[in-house]
Amino acid sequence: MWLYLIIFFVPVLLYLYRQYLSKDVHFLAMMLGFLALFVGMGDMLGGYDRYIYGEIFDAIADTTTLGHSYLLDGSFSYFPKESGFIRINIIISWFTENRYIFILLLTFIIYSLLFVSLKRYAVNYPFAVIVFLGLWFFFTFTYLRQVLGATVAWLSIPYIIKRKPIKFFIVVLIAMSIHKSAILFMPVYFIAHISWSQKTVKWTMIAALLLGLSSIPNSLFSAYGDMSQVEMQADYSAAGGFRIAYFLEAAFFLWIIWKNYEDFENCDIQTRVLLNMALIFCALLLFIISSENVGRLSCYYIISIISTLTTISIR
Repeated sequence: MWLYLIIFFVPVLLYLYRQYLSKDVHFLAMMLGFLALFVGMGDMLGGYDRYIYGEIFDAIADTTTLGHSYLLDGSFSYFPKESGFIRINIIISWFTENRYIFILLLTFIIYSLLFVSLKRYAVNYPFAVIVFLGLWFFFTFTYLRQVLGATVAWLSIPYIIKRKPIKFFIVVLIAMSIHKSAILFMPVYFIAHISWSQKTVKWTMIAALLLGLSSIPNSLFSAYGDMSQVEMQADYSAAGGFRIAYFLEAAFFLWIIWKNYEDFENCDIQTRVLLNMALIFCALLLFIISSENVGRLSCYYIISIISTLTTISIR
């Protein structure tokens, strides 16, 4: 526990006493590089997901070594609707047969993509790292495929800002080929540019909460199905009762945004897009408030919470 607390308090102290690091790219690169190494060399700390990804990589690496056909050996049957992840496995298997090196390389890819997004959208890097450690660090140990899908999906944000739908949907489709839950990122293109009034935000959140308390989320998750036949933990069901943690998280971020909402009235388009994405994050948490295990679906909007909070922090 002390090791994790030390890691957390490093950016805290730098944020408080080293303000010249607020936009220091070298600091951000070094911090994320260390975290990537720490996570990637964490053996099987991620639990079931890491074990199953390791087993799948072993099978694909054997196919590569023997020179067999990936199609005939059933490599694509592990994730039949998410072939992009299998292709990543195949490419890495050309260089190594070691599952631990595979996990390490995959982690470095994730953190490299995270670096790109934080560099683009965070206005205070130490504070952004603090929020990341509090909200999403644990996810990078466990849900590797979904986290990779999210960081790929974030590469489409510039195309939201610049209104380039074809490029946006191509990137999101690539993210969906890694984890099909990336489909949750698609709606942002149509609503991210709108300047929402506080009254609209209030009633939207109330509606999301009421829907979350109904049977509608359960029906949607049942229709969508589990993420793959090999991930037992990916059975997204809305059964499980009221999740107070989701409510508190959404309420806390909404309170911060609400107190500072007037500061965003004349903001630039990039800030507006990320603010609206942060509101979607809160609405999504309220919508899944009766769910037992789908909180990670909100991960596609984590970057907006980080960005919006850093924007507020400097004001």
